[in-house]
Amino acid sequence: MKKINWGIVGYASIAKESGIPAILDSKHSHLYALASQDEEEIQEARIKEPFDRIYGSYEELLEDRDVHAVYIPLPNSLHKEWTVKALEKGKHVLCEKPLGLTEDEVVHMMKRAEEQDRLLMEGFMYRYTPRIQKVMEIVDSGVLGEIRHIDASFRFMMEEEGDIRMDKDLGGGALYDVGSYGVNFLTLLMKKEPISILGTKKVEEGVDVQSTVLFEYENGVTAVIHSGFNSFEKNEAEIIGTQGRLRIPDPFLYNDGTITLYVEGKKEDIYVEPCEKFTEEFEDFSVSILDGKLPLLSLSETRMNARILDRIFAVI
Repeated sequence: MKKINWGIVGYASIAKESGIPAILDSKHSHLYALASQDEEEIQEARIKEPFDRIYGSYEELLEDRDVHAVYIPLPNSLHKEWTVKALEKGKHVLCEKPLGLTEDEVVHMMKRAEEQDRLLMEGFMYRYTPRIQKVMEIVDSGVLGEIRHIDASFRFMMEEEGDIRMDKDLGGGALYDVGSYGVNFLTLLMKKEPISILGTKKVEEGVDVQSTVLFEYENGVTAVIHSGFNSFEKNEAEIIGTQGRLRIPDPFLYNDGTITLYVEGKKEDIYVEPCEKFTEEFEDFSVSILDGKLPLLSLSETRMNARILDRIFAVI
């Protein structure tokens, strides 16, 4: 069986907790190389992880011709730089969200991927869950009638001192971190941009720690996304139509449990199976490379989401 040799640029928490286990579990992926600029991290990885190669610089990993694809879990502000460098070295790239801090950054990366004939995808692992697949099945069935309103919240209390998501220079802030899920969810459902955006935010240490954003679409649909680092956790979405509504607990992190459909005065709890969402993501990307197909998340969608985030930041 052919496998894709993965290189990981940066030994970040999400790589340790999710990326590495997913690559090890993916049938068409091989955990090949790691690059870290921190000697303590290198020693930790040597003990804990079965890498074939560990490099002390990102450049060394990108020079390794046996690396087929690169996973980038770096701080947001470094996504463009290292995605472009990886593409220019002939690597396929799976980069954690947000792919870029602006639409211009995303367009630049898209052009490089096209020029190098390499796959590039923004990492939104929740899109691979049976929960989201069931949500889209219900929406597409028409049982909700015409959609009138969508609500998505993703918030938690950030308590760890020195978290990089509170660093403005590293592309911190709740909108990039958790609000981007809500934007992605709206684009998945609506397949278009809103005609107007209004919002408000609270800022601490130079980054947004709370925001509420209202969207209006040309067909009269409204939507609200809430994101924040300063409250008790909430991870929930709801879709309201002319004939019913769908309540979706934990759309962005977890993948088993129930979603609840309300139609014609009846309530139906629908169980969704668990899955290893990161594994599914890496498997899809690896198979896409091997089979010469496109992965689940398109770059046109990523560009639209980046443009919407630009518009949000312009009004809040």
